[in-house]
Amino acid sequence: MAHDRKHHHHHHPNIDDTSIWKLWISIILNLVITLAEFVGGLLSNSLALLSDAVHNLNDTLSLIISLVARKISKKGVNQNKTFGYKRAEIIGAFINLITLVIVALFLIKEGVERFFDPQPIDGFTMFWVAIVGLFGNFITAALLFKESKENLNMRSAYTHILSDGLSSVGVIIGGWMIFKYDWYIVDTILTIGIGAYILYHSYYMLRETIDILMQAKPENLDLSELQNSMLDVEKVCGIHHLHVWQLDESQVMLECHVVINEENLSEMEEVKSGLKKLLHDKFEIFHSTLEFEFEPCGAAHHELEHHLH
Repeated sequence: MAHDRKHHHHHHPNIDDTSIWKLWISIILNLVITLAEFVGGLLSNSLALLSDAVHNLNDTLSLIISLVARKISKKGVNQNKTFGYKRAEIIGAFINLITLVIVALFLIKEGVERFFDPQPIDGFTMFWVAIVGLFGNFITAALLFKESKENLNMRSAYTHILSDGLSSVGVIIGGWMIFKYDWYIVDTILTIGIGAYILYHSYYMLRETIDILMQAKPENLDLSELQNSMLDVEKVCGIHHLHVWQLDESQVMLECHVVINEENLSEMEEVKSGLKKLLHDKFEIFHSTLEFEFEPCGAAHHELEHHLH
């Protein structure tokens, strides 16, 4: 078991303090952008700019949630939380994505209402404030890019920022068109577009987050292949009560009952080592609990399908 634990810790990178200070800078930057866009939206009467401000406020909250979740996830294992606090980041990502969906639906509703009640907009103010927003988003996205590759919680925050940067580009183009041609309808189209874009990106990450919280098997893991590979290990007669789930993004857990012939009892440890090596090397499962049973091989094979979970 000590051997497995060593591998387990070696595989998962430590959360360094770099991501913490990057999150702090991102939070401050986003608060400044939110304030600028909110004031600019009121002055210019631009719903798209106010939408961007609301979106940015949500980004700021998402970054705060990510920061809190990241700090909690650094806490070690204790008697109450025997798996530690790693799943705090998954919960943080879940809260982020739910709030993002609510904001997106709100923006779409406001955009539709504005469509039926168009109002004059100051395109010049809208244009320059959106440029400030885009600049801030670009810096924040650059800060979080590396961490977003390794972590779902950070990726949800990064997606917030990225989608807001994209919407800022839209608002810049819209502001210029309104300033140049008085096409106020562009503001409404942008607002609905921003909302739809947020919904689209939130859906896939929300599904991944829920899968982890529901203890689903990893998407890229073929359970039949896993089961057959385990059966191919010498002296293994059967596998049942097989459960595979994710503790967080990187940690996959497995537990199952392994059937061997009673005459092979003395070789149980050897069989166990073979199975754990297979799970580690081929399937990247670093934590497995194997319970051994002894019965005739024929009966074990017969029951295999009935006990697969």
